[in-house]
Amino acid sequence: MPVSSSAKRTYSYYVVSNPETPTEGSPLTVLFSGNSQTRPGHKPGPKVVDYYLIHHILSGKGTYACMGRTYQLGAGDSFLIEPGQLIHYAADWDEPWHYCWIAFEGPQASMMLQDIGLSSLAPIVHTGRRRKIGALYRQIQLAFQSRSAGANLRANGLLHLLFAEYAEALRPQQASMPRQTTGGEQTVQQALQYLTAQYAEPITIELMAETLGYNRAYLSTLFKKHTGLTPVTFLLRLRLDKARHLLRERPELTVEQIASSVGFQDPLYFSKQFKRHYQASPTEYRNAVLHPIPQG
Repeated sequence: MPVSSSAKRTYSYYVVSNPETPTEGSPLTVLFSGNSQTRPGHKPGPKVVDYYLIHHILSGKGTYACMGRTYQLGAGDSFLIEPGQLIHYAADWDEPWHYCWIAFEGPQASMMLQDIGLSSLAPIVHTGRRRKIGALYRQIQLAFQSRSAGANLRANGLLHLLFAEYAEALRPQQASMPRQTTGGEQTVQQALQYLTAQYAEPITIELMAETLGYNRAYLSTLFKKHTGLTPVTFLLRLRLDKARHLLRERPELTVEQIASSVGFQDPLYFSKQFKRHYQASPTEYRNAVLHPIPQG
């Protein structure tokens, strides 16, 4: 019996982090870079992240969903994930992705992406046969692997070169495509930025709608049309995801302190919602992560 191509495929995952501690207030920092030959149907999300993330597909195909749109992507395509955006992506079952990625943050990142025309409303770059793009990802990984004193500076320089390649690839695409950004999309983008920036504050959907200058019912309907979630549900999921991160990374904080840090005024309500979403109380989740039960 012949062996299928998928059966022959070797699945892999590799990531390397910046060996230097980012300087507080740094305008641009590359956080980590990696690559993976994904398994068939590999499907991260729906989720949000705290940093910018760009994936570049070396081979295979799959889908990427962001801001209510789904994109069919294959070899030579790259896709952007912005901080706080609810997204999900999935590798094809027959030809799963082999891709690389880079994560970065800082105020300069937003300006650079805006300059080249990449955003959640236009998150895709079709790079065609530009082999240099994949090579730049590999060079960033090699810079971090070297753990040299200049690794951070080298990675930043390579990221600038990567953006230059994307700018060249996007130029003909932007010239040939009509503007597709609608007023509704811009409104939803504003709402997402508002919620992502202020999730820890005692905000309400009414206050957000008033701040943005819209009727609450209209804004909620528009938001759900583009994201698949109501603003209330998005805010709740965002807060719970931030809380889960703090439970893992800040063991010195109490559950009550974490609840307050992510915008929950009532710690009992926080614990109830956390258990409903993750099938474990905050304390149980933290214990399972920090003190796993040995197997065997």
